[in-house]
Amino acid sequence: MSKTGYLILEDGSIYEGESFGTNSTEYGEVVFNTSMTGYQEILTDPSYAGQIVMPTYPLIGNYGINKEDIESKKIQVTGFVVRQYAKNPSHRKSTETLDAYLGNSGIPGLSNVDTRAITRRLRAQGVMMGCITSELSPKEALNALATKPHYSNQDLVREVSTRNSFVLKSDTVSNSPFQGKKITISDCGLKYNIIRNLQSRGCLVTVMPIDATVKEVLDTKPDGLIFSPGPGDPTLLDYTIETVQTLANKIPILGICLGSQLLARAFGASTYKLKFGHRGGNHPVRDLATGKFSITAQNHGYAVDADSLPSELEVSHVNLNDGTIEGFVHTKLPTIGIQFHSEASPGPLDNTYLFDRFLSMIKEVI
Repeated sequence: MSKTGYLILEDGSIYEGESFGTNSTEYGEVVFNTSMTGYQEILTDPSYAGQIVMPTYPLIGNYGINKEDIESKKIQVTGFVVRQYAKNPSHRKSTETLDAYLGNSGIPGLSNVDTRAITRRLRAQGVMMGCITSELSPKEALNALATKPHYSNQDLVREVSTRNSFVLKSDTVSNSPFQGKKITISDCGLKYNIIRNLQSRGCLVTVMPIDATVKEVLDTKPDGLIFSPGPGDPTLLDYTIETVQTLANKIPILGICLGSQLLARAFGASTYKLKFGHRGGNHPVRDLATGKFSITAQNHGYAVDADSLPSELEVSHVNLNDGTIEGFVHTKLPTIGIQFHSEASPGPLDNTYLFDRFLSMIKEVI
């Protein structure tokens, strides 16, 4: 029999449902994602570390869990809230249910709640801390939540970044103009599909911790450097700013999501927290260089302040929903920042061309 569980928000809102996954208590920032599919990639995305995630699509888990659609070595969310989960999934690649996947990883889930009501509250009030529990009463959970560190004050990148550097061989791609290019990635919360996109273009990839020194990065003899997506507030990573500034003057750089915010801050821009963030696979963005727009995958709660952008950074992409900055280029240095996820997973593949744009920029420089 299912066990009663609760989602309690810091404003005192209580949502009763049925516990699945594991029966436990976890805390985190409660956010919603508007993607219709891709729940396995969402669960394993390191950018969701420290967060309780809620898909707005009402049926989750219907195609089960497989061994391919993962974006890191483990589930990264602290909790998962759904309207309904499929207990009997149907897909030829499925190896287990969503319930078992969460349970085997010690992650609590909550189903049979009004996800529309929760989404409306988060849109109106902004994202907030929450507790998901099947062990505590709502009052006990709310009291415990008040003692927990706030998401905005946690350097979660140090938790998800690799501890040790490692090298991944390139694929042999016939006629690839980028075969053999050496790309180093600073791991702020790296998704596997970034690596796949580079390997499929024939690149040799080295992954390094977020706190790697300038010398350690340059010792890999990179043709280009990528600062990956990741969780949390970029202001907590200002210990990397001097390193980013130095490297930007030495090698071509691409910053993705959190990585782009680090680049912007390194050049003097500021960042701020969005009311409820951009999370999902349906966010329209215009590429100002071509005039075209694409549907993008996004997962971020912070943005670059347009009014603080220095003159050497030129806006390249704009969000068509709210006008926020979605990308920039440096006017003198081979530096690109994009706020959305060019690697998708989940989401549309409209924007994988940006890997080609970055690698082409490297060819021009070297």
